[in-house]
Amino acid sequence: MSDRRSRLGSPFHLLVLLCSFALCAYAGVRLLDGDWLIITVWFVGAALIHDLVLLPLYAAADRALITVTAGRTAWVNHIRVPAALSGLLLLVWFPLITGRVSERYASVAALSADGFAARWLLITAALFAGSAVLFAVRVGRRRPGAGE
Repeated sequence: MSDRRSRLGSPFHLLVLLCSFALCAYAGVRLLDGDWLIITVWFVGAALIHDLVLLPLYAAADRALITVTAGRTAWVNHIRVPAALSGLLLLVWFPLITGRVSERYASVAALSADGFAARWLLITAALFAGSAVLFAVRVGRRRPGAGE
């Protein structure tokens, strides 16, 4: 019995998992309630664009970064993390950053889409600056005789 329970998990875990599936099913039904064809095409297109265009691009950029830094993993990771976070912010807020929003956004949000590009650039600069400070602190700690 304990072997079966270890494979399936605790009853609470199974209950939470079933509830999350039910919530996802409800959200999917609500999402596809409107124009399901356009939404399905959008999801399939987004998956294809990610897998066929974006993944090779950022894999090539990562390989180039490793080549430029001569494989120093400490440097690579302090560049990867802020770049990934900045890219994720760009992906999520792309229409607002590029200014490609409709009048519908302004009417629903009651906000202007101006300034998102500048804010994204500031956040990106802050991410890279914070990563550089963290890298400098780590390198300073590793030096023999530092802080004595």
